[in-house]
Amino acid sequence: MIRESMVNSAAVFSGHRSSSTSAMLALYWKLQALCLALALLGGELAAQECGLRNEDGFIFPDTSVTDSDGSSRYGEFPWMVVVLKLEKALDRNINLYQCGGSLIHPAVVLTAAHCVRARNPWELKVRVGEWDTQSRDEIYDHQDRSIVEVVMHADFNETNLWNDVALLFLDSPVELMDTVSTICLPPVDHTFDLSRCFASGWGKDKLGPQGAYQLILKKVELPVVPRDRCQAELRTTRLGPLFELHTSFICAGGEQGRDTCKGDGGSPLICPIPGSEGYYYQAGIVAWGIGCGEGGVPGVYANVAMFRGWIDDQLRQRNMNHSYYLHPSIGAKKSS
Repeated sequence: MIRESMVNSAAVFSGHRSSSTSAMLALYWKLQALCLALALLGGELAAQECGLRNEDGFIFPDTSVTDSDGSSRYGEFPWMVVVLKLEKALDRNINLYQCGGSLIHPAVVLTAAHCVRARNPWELKVRVGEWDTQSRDEIYDHQDRSIVEVVMHADFNETNLWNDVALLFLDSPVELMDTVSTICLPPVDHTFDLSRCFASGWGKDKLGPQGAYQLILKKVELPVVPRDRCQAELRTTRLGPLFELHTSFICAGGEQGRDTCKGDGGSPLICPIPGSEGYYYQAGIVAWGIGCGEGGVPGVYANVAMFRGWIDDQLRQRNMNHSYYLHPSIGAKKSS
């Protein structure tokens, strides 16, 4: 089951554009880079470290929310992003939940290509700082941004979801604060085998008509499954004994009743950074799976480390600083 939500069968967004549009986007990103640098110099954007999970969350009036139902704490995963689809209903615009994503830069969201493959930028927007989708009582208001550019990996295969990664470039940077910050990205050669990690999202709690999308951001702790074991376990499913796990994927889960599910596509899988208590790398992007929460059947995620070079290149082409997703131990400084 692809971990996607409300993605229809419309034509795939190709990412091709005319030379005049490319020139306009190039100028746009130069101006954006300048504005972002000026905002940093002026103190309008806080320079916060990436990857810090607020395990205890922040004070919130609703004390009924506990870990027992899998709910996250308010502000626990400050990089979590909601990708919304804009549609007209009668005389007004409505926001429909599309999928999840993660903030890697004040103006860049990382998500799954399958989530946005059928969408043009103006059909989408993103929301950061969200937790309870039906509450207006949260300490800080959420922030919405329009999308000016959708970039899918050139080798994304919509049939088997190889290279299932995309970047959403926002029309203006979000404000970084306690409940809004970036996730760290791992080095290209980093591996996570046997790590205990977390996935988060607003996806369904189970498959089928009884499954419901979640109002409050949920979390689930999952083990990263070594590649050879994952492939062997997936071969016991309807995929069959000849199935080969593509190199662009990693696996996590396989524990009964603990998994991501439909609607969690694009959401992050985060794993602890060795030697840095409380800090996390994004190891994966929710991609696909066989069912939800079946014992011995891991879920499949896009391997973020494999795409680190591609992500760096995309930001570099737009004169954007990639230090927002570098762990402090690397010595990164958010100076531009």
